[in-house]
Amino acid sequence: MDYKSAIKQIQQGTFAPVYVCYGTESYLVQELIQKLTDALIDPEHKAFAVSRYDLAETPIETVVEEAETLPFMVPRKLVIASNALFLTGAKDSAKMQHNVDRLAEYIKAPTDFSVVVLTVNADKLDERKKLVKSLKQADSLVPCAALSAEQLTQWVTREANRAGFSFAPGVVEQFILYTGTSLQALSSELAKCALFAGRGGTIDADALDQLVTRSVEQNIFILIEHVVQLQLDKAFTMLAELLRRKEEPIKIVALIARQFRIIFQVKDLQQQGYSQQQMASQLGLHPYAVKIAAGQASRFELKRLALLLQQLADLDYQMKSGKIDKALGLEMFLLRLVA
Repeated sequence: MDYKSAIKQIQQGTFAPVYVCYGTESYLVQELIQKLTDALIDPEHKAFAVSRYDLAETPIETVVEEAETLPFMVPRKLVIASNALFLTGAKDSAKMQHNVDRLAEYIKAPTDFSVVVLTVNADKLDERKKLVKSLKQADSLVPCAALSAEQLTQWVTREANRAGFSFAPGVVEQFILYTGTSLQALSSELAKCALFAGRGGTIDADALDQLVTRSVEQNIFILIEHVVQLQLDKAFTMLAELLRRKEEPIKIVALIARQFRIIFQVKDLQQQGYSQQQMASQLGLHPYAVKIAAGQASRFELKRLALLLQQLADLDYQMKSGKIDKALGLEMFLLRLVA
């Protein structure tokens, strides 16, 4: 089942006996577990009704035995087991021996008083395995993958509405650009915005600048966006702020080079006919990062991007060998970008 269907069923009071949550978006995994907990277990029963295991340290048969054991002093229980790497093609460094046949047997005849949740931080499961096929047939697989660019924008808007405030037009995209694509980070910053805006309030661009804490990587992302939009004054202001914070210029050059490398790769794949979703998978990037890079790539020819990468490599060498003042070198590079 897909993630939305799983959440909808839980909210309607319908529970699968086994859920396998896999994917790299841990926020979605924890959200599903929280909704299951809230729907299944009374708050005063959590100590007796919720069991947690780490499959890097505990065999799966122990988890199955827990699920088959009658609950104590509660009507139903929730059994959560993380790191189910035996469902993937990855090697389990913990070398824990798992009797997966016990889980396969349980899937055929699950108890009606337990819900089992297995989690694994992996983009995909090994569908060649008999156990994975059985779980798929039982409709137990719940992918928790990174949201697409459109879904991410919708998620932020929806969560803001739930918190009782809204963003001014165009500010949602700015909020994601400032915060990044991690749902956990976005959720934390949304809580901060909700406190600032108050019930029924609106967050505009100026308020966002004051509220959101940006990483160096996000600042570099925004700096390049300013350059692409030919907003040179904003780009130099951003650079001056980074240098004022004592950020190492060589690190700034490395991060700029990383972003231009992504822009180059996206431009190249665009010309080969790849979709943004395909590019995200190919490059191992979040779809929203690909969307932004695609927009930036439209301002450059592929040959120009290759030349810029070479100039960044030369600047890195000159900085490290002391042949140029680091701050001056960065400023000259930004000027060449818009020349």
